[in-house]
Amino acid sequence: ISARISHMKILAIETSCDDTCVAIVEVRETKGKATFKTLANVIQSQDIHNEYGGVFPMMAKREHIKNIGPVYEEAMRKAKNPKIDAIAVTVGPGLEPALWVGITFAEELAKKLKIPVIPVNHMEGHIFSIFPNKTKTFKVDTKAKIFPMLSLLISGGHTEIVLVKDWMKYKIIGATRDDACGEAFDKVARMLGLPYPGGPEISRLAKLEREKKPSNIILPRPMIHSKDYDFSFSGLKTAVLYYIRDYGPLTEKMKNEIAREFEDAVTDVLVSKTIKAVKAYKIKTLIVGGGVSANTYLQKILKKKIKEIGQKVTIHFPTKNLSTDNALMIAIAGYFQYKKKGVGKNKLKAVGNLAL
Repeated sequence: ISARISHMKILAIETSCDDTCVAIVEVRETKGKATFKTLANVIQSQDIHNEYGGVFPMMAKREHIKNIGPVYEEAMRKAKNPKIDAIAVTVGPGLEPALWVGITFAEELAKKLKIPVIPVNHMEGHIFSIFPNKTKTFKVDTKAKIFPMLSLLISGGHTEIVLVKDWMKYKIIGATRDDACGEAFDKVARMLGLPYPGGPEISRLAKLEREKKPSNIILPRPMIHSKDYDFSFSGLKTAVLYYIRDYGPLTEKMKNEIAREFEDAVTDVLVSKTIKAVKAYKIKTLIVGGGVSANTYLQKILKKKIKEIGQKVTIHFPTKNLSTDNALMIAIAGYFQYKKKGVGKNKLKAVGNLAL
């Protein structure tokens, strides 16, 4: 490992959806252990989408253009204006108009500073998001015996199970055939008249209801018994729509009951498929990433089921503030990409459906 890579400062940019994020890290690596120090981690959310109950790509692009300069300046100020050695930027998956803002800014800055730009897959970032803790310094031990590893990536745009055989060797073994689970949470929340983003609101109501007796409502658990590791959440969402149509108008009690049964149904399916994959592939480490990974009920049930299978599995969730989009995870993934592959000669391109 060259001295240039074994000690460097990376600036990372993430603009895949509606958060404008810039992070700066200092990395030192010795004997397969990389020590990261967070110098800055700035996130500017776009509240403008809340009233629409979803993210509009062109509106997100406009807000990113407005935010990226000030967010970069704030990160540099917090990090005390360090000399940057490389820039890592999300190139996909995500909303292409939004991605282009980060890519263009990264390329212009790299040209000015005469440093390389590292393209990063957003989903790979979520895999690495479990390493930072609540302190500013954290380690990633690349020699640790943690494989085979499984990653359950669950967010507003993605639901997939990824088998990780070694560092940066990925195989998607299961994915959603329609809606992502986070998207289903948001759409059901809208049906219930709850604010956006819907996940935390549904969880809040579900928790109130779960303290009472068993649910009066029964919703389907789509594909829970299928032989593969795929998911489907659009039928579950439609079942909620039909229930409201047949038994409405909505009362507060009904809202709570639907929220509880919906969260139970999503959790049952996610946990069932994940546990099945953990057993089949003799998994040693399970990583759960993405916005829905912050769901406390899901965390509780997954931990409980992992204990019950009697297989030694270490389970990791990111800290709450790193479960959603952030540039810190892009900086970590960018470092390992740079170490492994260097920088390609091709011009960077936004790829909305980029696979791992």
